[in-house]
Formats: sequence, C-alpha cells, structure tokens
Amino acid sequence: MWPLSRSLRPKQFLPIFDGESLFQKTLRRFPEGDFAAPIVVANADHRFLVGEQMDEAGRGAGTIVLEPMGRNTAAPAAIAALLAAEHDPQALVLLAPSDHLMTAPEAFRAAVQAAVPAARAGRIVTFGITPHEPNTGYGYIRLAAEDGAEAVRAVEAFVEKPDRARAQAFLASGDHVWNAGIFLFSAGAMLAEFERHAPQVLAGVRTAVADARQDLDFLRLDAEAFAAVPDISIDYAIMEKSEVVSCVPMDPGWNDLGSWSAVWETLDKGEAGNSALGEAMFLKSRDNLVVSDSALVSVIGLDKVMVIATKDAVLVAAQDHAQDVKAVVDRLKADGRREVREHRRAYRLWGWREEIAAGDRFQVQEIEIKPGARLTEQSHMNRSEHWVVVSGTLAITIDGETHMLTENQSAYAPVGARHRLANPGRVPTRVIEIQSGAYIGDDDIIRFPEAGGEA
Repeated sequence: MWPLSRSLRPKQFLPIFDGESLFQKTLRRFPEGDFAAPIVVANADHRFLVGEQMDEAGRGAGTIVLEPMGRNTAAPAAIAALLAAEHDPQALVLLAPSDHLMTAPEAFRAAVQAAVPAARAGRIVTFGITPHEPNTGYGYIRLAAEDGAEAVRAVEAFVEKPDRARAQAFLASGDHVWNAGIFLFSAGAMLAEFERHAPQVLAGVRTAVADARQDLDFLRLDAEAFAAVPDISIDYAIMEKSEVVSCVPMDPGWNDLGSWSAVWETLDKGEAGNSALGEAMFLKSRDNLVVSDSALVSVIGLDKVMVIATKDAVLVAAQDHAQDVKAVVDRLKADGRREVREHRRAYRLWGWREEIAAGDRFQVQEIEIKPGARLTEQSHMNRSEHWVVVSGTLAITIDGETHMLTENQSAYAPVGARHRLANPGRVPTRVIEIQSGAYIGDDDIIRFPEAGGEA
C-alpha cells in the first residue's frame, strides 16, 4: 500500500478505516473481559506507534515485545507461547496478524469460542475463510470430509497459492478455505510442536527472551540471539508438519488488504463507483480510488484507476495492476530512496517532527511535543537553530538557562550551544524549527542522554 505505507509506518498503523488503524481494529476485536491483555510482537522501529495506538484503543496494559529484526511468523508464535507459559502452560494463545480487516468481528469471536474445546484438548486450531471467489493471492487449506455438524474440521493439507484454474476447482469443491494465518493453541501444545518440528527456532527464541531487557514499556529481545533464529513462517515450520492441526471455517467479512484495489472494494462508493479518502473530485470517471493526505485530487475521464497522493510521493495506477506496486517499491529500495522508508513526518517517543522545506544550508520543520515530554539535550557543531512557538507552552534550556515560551514567542541557539526542548503543559506544544548553517545533516548532533528524553 505504498506510498501511504512506508517501512517505518506500515499499513497496519495507517488511520484510514473510520479514523482507526487496522492495528487498533485488531485490538478492539479482542475486548477486555473476554480476552487477556494482549502480547504485541513488533519491530523495534515501530515501538512508539504501537504504544501510542494501544493507548488510544484502550488496550495499553499489554506486553510489547520488540524484535530487533524481522524473522517471519514462526518466531512470534514461539515468543507468545513462551511468555504465556510463564504464567500458565495451559493458557490459550490466539495468534492474529494486525493488518487484516473484519467487517463482522462477532462472527470471528464465535469461531474462536467454537475452537476453544479443541485447543484445550491439545489441538492447534487454524481459522479458514470461506472463499467467495477463485482468488490466486491466498494460500488454501484443504479440509477433511465433514463428520456430522462439527464446527472444528480436520485438515488434510495446506496448499500454496494456486493458479486460476486450480483456484476455480477449489471454489467448486467446497472443501477448501483461505488460509488467514490466525491460530488458537495452548502454550504447552505449541511449545511441544516447536520442540518436535522446529527446535532451532524455539532454542533461539528461548535465549532471546531469557536475555531480553526491559526498556521503558518495552521488552527488547536480545539482538544476537534473535539474529540466529531461522527466518521461517509458522506454516512451514509447524502447520504443514504437525499432526494435531484442526480448522474452523468462518466468514467474518475478512480481507487482508494486500493492495489498494482491495481497499477500494471495502470502501463506500458513490453512484459511479468512486471512493475517496481525503479531498477528491470525479468527472466522467467510474470505479476509481483516491487517497490523499493533503492535496485536492481531481480525476477526469478515467475508469478503474488508483491515485494515492502524499506530501512527497504520488502513485497513479490501473486497479488491475495493483500488485505491481511491489515492483516500484523494490526499485525504490534498490535506489536507496527515502520515500520507501519514511514519510516527512517522523514519530518519536515525545511526539513527531515533519519536514516543511529544505535547501543547501537550511531546513524548516514542524514539531509537536506531547504533554510532559522532552527531547534529549543536544548540541550541533555546524548549525544554529531558531524556534517559534505556534501553540502551547515550550520550556527551552540553552547552555543551562531555561526559558518559558508561549504562542508567537521565539528562542535561538547558536552553533555549539547545548539545548533541550520540553513541554511542561497539559496540551501538545507546536513549534516551528529553523535550522541553518554550513551542514545540517542528521549526523551533526552530540547528545547528552543523562538529561533524559529522546531526540
């Protein structure tokens, strides 16, 4: 879902579905009282997004485990089983991706309840989506013949993504479901399956968890141990080998939103089939999607086109080429382009900063500091900085002297001066920062971490 999705802010954190992100919708799918506090396994780069969005969703009491690098889906399953087993080896763990949409979550929760007895009996239960089309983008699960009206079915095989002819045959057979990658199991049963089928994964994860360290609200896995964990999916490591796998077919209005065309299918549409997130105008156009985070987008005389506009990148593509966006992203990665990694707005523990303009000897940024938050004390050898308060209250310390600034007031730090910004108030503080000098690169910074905060 580039260019709105970037590696530092991927699709599950984008608030484009009724003002919420897919991650937040996933959290709300498991209400407190019916489910224990969540264990969220995330990349370390996303730690502040995870924490902030958990708080917004009312599920901030969970455990946030930080992976130093990605190791596919087997490792998170082992992590969750180990952490749950510390409290109760028979605890039931529901492993769910955070980037799926379900329009009927109550049907999903009913399927989970139906799976509980099998999971308590030592089965690993997967959830299959009743297919509505011969989709070639999903893996399939072949179910054993029905035995009565049981909700939990035996699994004959996991099937790779098929070509269209096989997908049509799967749809006609009635005994294949889409593999949603959602699993319910007891912690002890999953650990036993890892011991049997993927001992290297379990050994590496066990060491990474044992040597993990607490950092603020996060549990950081040991980087050296986790780097040695095999990069393998839960399907390849466990599910395709295990003899204790069952499946509950369900139809919860599921979509894994793997492309912009899938997003268009889920959105409300006008009479001509056009959908928009942000400001858009359509003239003599049908079945188009516009997503814009700032600019007004006008579409004239086009059908089945996607226009995704951000402040630093624009995508225009035919809907039937939605999967080709990956080729663009791969090329951007090869070219080392910033647009594939981050937006102009970068999120931090204390708030965010967003680039407004930049040139050879200057950079202008907007900064928002959360109430009670502060940045690291720092200095620069090649640039000076000037701040203008737009709203809120700013406490700024320059060479040991602290000043309190409010709206329309400003401060200046010359080259080499030690300085720190903080928000002592109860509302966010907005500041315009102007950097100027012979060199303004991100590496021209000396931090003094004993002062607290984060740059």
